[in-house]
Amino acid sequence: MPKMLLVASSLLRSASSKPPGRVPLAARTFVNEASFDIRKCALHRLEEGPPVQAVLTRDEGLKYYKLMQTVRRMELKADQLYKQKIIRGFCHLYDGQEACCVGIEAAIKPSDHVITAYRAHGFTCGRGLSVREILAELTGRRGGCAKGKGGSMHMYGKNFYGGNGIVGAQVPLGAGIALACKYEKKDEICFALYGDGAANQGQLFETYNMAALWKLPCVFVCENNRYGMGTSIERAAASTDYYKRGDFIPGIRVDGMDVLCVREATKFVAAYARSGKGPILMELQTYRYHGHSMSDPGVSYRSREEIQEVRSNSDPIMLHKNRMVNSNLASIEELKEIDTEVRKEIEDAAQFATADPEPPLEELGHHIYSGNTPFEVRGVHKWIKYKSVS
Repeated sequence: MPKMLLVASSLLRSASSKPPGRVPLAARTFVNEASFDIRKCALHRLEEGPPVQAVLTRDEGLKYYKLMQTVRRMELKADQLYKQKIIRGFCHLYDGQEACCVGIEAAIKPSDHVITAYRAHGFTCGRGLSVREILAELTGRRGGCAKGKGGSMHMYGKNFYGGNGIVGAQVPLGAGIALACKYEKKDEICFALYGDGAANQGQLFETYNMAALWKLPCVFVCENNRYGMGTSIERAAASTDYYKRGDFIPGIRVDGMDVLCVREATKFVAAYARSGKGPILMELQTYRYHGHSMSDPGVSYRSREEIQEVRSNSDPIMLHKNRMVNSNLASIEELKEIDTEVRKEIEDAAQFATADPEPPLEELGHHIYSGNTPFEVRGVHKWIKYKSVS
């Protein structure tokens, strides 16, 4: 039987004295936890996989909902700021894939490491950086998480290494982070994320080989959103079973639109990598609503009807919301209050990101290295010098 939240008798009395109609939120009783069936993962070189049931507490459900809504609203605001030419350069949005970053973060430790590609805003938020820091980085302001010098593709935080602009280059870097964890005998693992387009890069297979030989505590995560840069996975890959691409490395394929499925699968692969057995591969089947980048409308290689169908039937926020309401973990009114709170947070962050000053030119050489004594950096001409300060 699910545990019930206790409601003070005075609240119940005051609710019963009101005329029939909507029950005040303070007087509602919600279950404290509920169990759900989740989709079974496909397995490669594994005898058993993640569970097919997951327990969700009320507090967890509200936390996941708020974080997914924050990422969604933040990306929509970034879209708006880009079209207003306040954000410049490259910008790859994450809306539609929120269950991936939220589910992974819910299952790992803050001391674990995450490195990803240029579609990085969701993981930046999940790793604990504020919306204000993220949007300010997108607009190139001093208050950004990389002091306004990285932009959309180069965001960093504690145990978070970006945001990498070269397709697939973050994967060997992730193996290097995992090697450091093993060398220093830390109970830490690294999640190296890449997309289905990058899955065809040769350096990934070299990294698989090295990670398997050295039994590195690394989880390779392919976020398969079905489309690379302007084409479908079927036109770009002879095999779209990305979870099997490691060959000699075990793998699982996961429903990346279900935050609970992602969370339970991540717990499984994290325990595997942490146990000393070596690397494991996880494919998350997800979907992006925007084009590949802001220069891509995203409708020349797929139909608007397909996008709308995913929005209507598989949207990760909608699925989680329905699950919460139908199981009496939360009410529609309560989730609407969270929506209002998130919208205000996004608007406040956007105002800061447009008003905060840009970094001064003399700071161009700052933060090249961590912990170095100051030294001179040559500018575009040999007579232009900048001071590098850690």
